[in-house]
Amino acid sequence: MWINDILTKNKKILALSPMADMTDSAFCQMVRMIGGADVVFREMVSAEAIVRDNEKTLGMTDFVEAERPIVQQIFGSDPLTMARAAAIVMEHAGPEGIDINMGCPVYKITSNFNGCALMKDPALAQNIIREIKRAIGDTPLSIKIRLGWSSPDDFRYFIPAIEEAGAQLITIHGRTKEQGYSGVSDWKRIGEAKKIATVPLLANGDIHQPHQVDEALKITGADGVLIARGALGNPWFFKEYLDPTYKVSFAERVDTVLAHARLHIEYQSRVRALGKKNQEVGIDAEMIKTRAITTFRKHLAWYFKNERVHEKIEGMKELRMKLMAVESMSELEQILHEFQSTAV
Repeated sequence: MWINDILTKNKKILALSPMADMTDSAFCQMVRMIGGADVVFREMVSAEAIVRDNEKTLGMTDFVEAERPIVQQIFGSDPLTMARAAAIVMEHAGPEGIDINMGCPVYKITSNFNGCALMKDPALAQNIIREIKRAIGDTPLSIKIRLGWSSPDDFRYFIPAIEEAGAQLITIHGRTKEQGYSGVSDWKRIGEAKKIATVPLLANGDIHQPHQVDEALKITGADGVLIARGALGNPWFFKEYLDPTYKVSFAERVDTVLAHARLHIEYQSRVRALGKKNQEVGIDAEMIKTRAITTFRKHLAWYFKNERVHEKIEGMKELRMKLMAVESMSELEQILHEFQSTAV
């Protein structure tokens, strides 16, 4: 079991958080290639879409061996649908673990009683966990939650409930659903959650820089950390934590961005090609590639934020403007190489 494999080595778990539209196979491969993370959690997929044989959604669970150990997150609110989806994912991709999203605060998710809405109904959450455990057997089942829905103390009754149902690891984000991503993550309350939990617990929220990991672990007493936005534009996060003297040069940043872009286009093109809508309207491979590079712009915005680039380089604002309009891999290469040759 991947959880015990890490903890029995007398170390904390360093994990990449599942983030919608961000932690796909391409990004997880980059994090793995650079090193330092113990496990990566892939972006959430809809249980309903999986059981309805949505090929594109199932394709989102594809991964390469270099990503292992990997945990696939799923979301939904019907116990039998969730269990069937988990079984399908296990048969299709064979991840090392399944994670249930009971923490997403986004209205689109919670309005259908998915994500953090499940914290309002511990009995339903328990039924989901029990059914999934029956379906996946010995495969570790983890749950991602928040402090609560409206009260920051909801975790006090919710954690015992999900543990009793079979949760084997819990990640807790230090905000309520009502807070969304405003305010600050309450690490002290995560520490209180750790005292309640009898299974390993990961701390999540506001660990934006590698140097904050030790502070978060000290305050929370957690068994590890789940890094989300801190890793966006910085797949070196875990490497920098393990080696504080390591600094990413601009040249390495450019090489990494281009390698990531190539993997992103390859992965997104494959997944998008599975979409029935694309097949029906006759969108060809080149059009799919163009769309894929435009979806990479969100990563470019993170990679070239001022706080991500260690050197003070003239022309960064202009560079970011150009990158936000990039439409092809060749254009991206040209922009970055030209900027590198003149400004660095």
